Amino acid sequence: MIFGVLKDSKVGEFRVIATPLEVGTIKSDGHTVLVQKDAGLLAGFSNEEYEEQGAEIVDELKEMYERSDLLAKVKEIEEIEYKLLRENQIIFTCIHPAANEKQVQAILDSKCIAFTAEDSHRFGSVNCEAAGKQGALMGLHSMLTINGGKGKFVSGLAGAPSIKVLILGGGLVGKSALQVLHSLGAWCTVMDINFGTLREIGKIYNEKVNTQISTKQNIKKILPQIDIVINSVKWPKGNKDYLIDRDMLNLMEKGSVIVDISNDAEGAIESFRETTHDNPTYIENGVVHYCVGNIPGAIANSTSVAYAASVLGHLRSILNSGVKEACIKDGFLRRSLTAYKGYLTHEETSAIQNRPWIKPEDILDITQVKLDIAPPATVTRSDYILKI
Repeated sequence: MIFGVLKDSKVGEFRVIATPLEVGTIKSDGHTVLVQKDAGLLAGFSNEEYEEQGAEIVDELKEMYERSDLLAKVKEIEEIEYKLLRENQIIFTCIHPAANEKQVQAILDSKCIAFTAEDSHRFGSVNCEAAGKQGALMGLHSMLTINGGKGKFVSGLAGAPSIKVLILGGGLVGKSALQVLHSLGAWCTVMDINFGTLREIGKIYNEKVNTQISTKQNIKKILPQIDIVINSVKWPKGNKDYLIDRDMLNLMEKGSVIVDISNDAEGAIESFRETTHDNPTYIENGVVHYCVGNIPGAIANSTSVAYAASVLGHLRSILNSGVKEACIKDGFLRRSLTAYKGYLTHEETSAIQNRPWIKPEDILDITQVKLDIAPPATVTRSDYILKI
């Protein structure tokens, strides 16, 4: 097969989905590898390094689409790429399909085979770890007086106390942010709806991290004391409520900070609006908001190295065994199948966009085969099932 590594074109995105080392591995499997010119340059990988591993450097985006059987990149498919998608071509990238109706329609119209990478991670995405850790540091940066914040130092100084942080959500993102902030001396509280998660965090940190059940009432009670809120809650699509609404901003001191790592429109933070690395913050009701959508792009080299290693197995499995066999062997890859030759195969997208869908097992005709099992990617369910 011909594998193509695309250059990400989203504003402020500097990562690459395959470094020269992954390209060398795929090349050694017997595949042809195309790398779009400068795809890895801003992550620290030159065109020459890819060529040394046997890749062919391709100048034009159009040629990448015309020649590649499997194309991979980090972020969503851009509008300029919609008309380049073609039937039976395989796409592997972070599609975020439920939130991107036009992108989903373009994928279905093209009759390509698309995997949404964010649903494919058995042990959690490296990007989530990166977003949590770097998001915590960006929160501290936003706290500086020169950036509109309170001007408090994370661990405090002699005679001045450390900052107080509220982390909403105890998943991989929240735990990663906690790891950084606690190690730097912040006073941390984690809220989650899962008692097991809270117990695990307490045990890991020797009960030196406060834990509470995540409710709006508990958040309201603690907000007046909090300097930084880190939101890492994967908010259910279609939920019209908020964990922190605009009125609750008045409970926070001026110069406090909200870092919305989850970055969901109509998500857990009502005052959220997406920002970029070039203009990362805005102030609303005196509270500094940091809402950059691709935080890991700020540490492009480290994230690219880790992320490329984490998805290499999926890419090799598809290239070496084909889509059907790869989906039989790995339930996490199977659940990330978003569209197959004109059919939607992503349940959450069906529910949010009111589109008919078909289960990956049915469209691939593998229901009678022994499958690797994976839990659903989200809690969102859809009964709008297409029969074929």
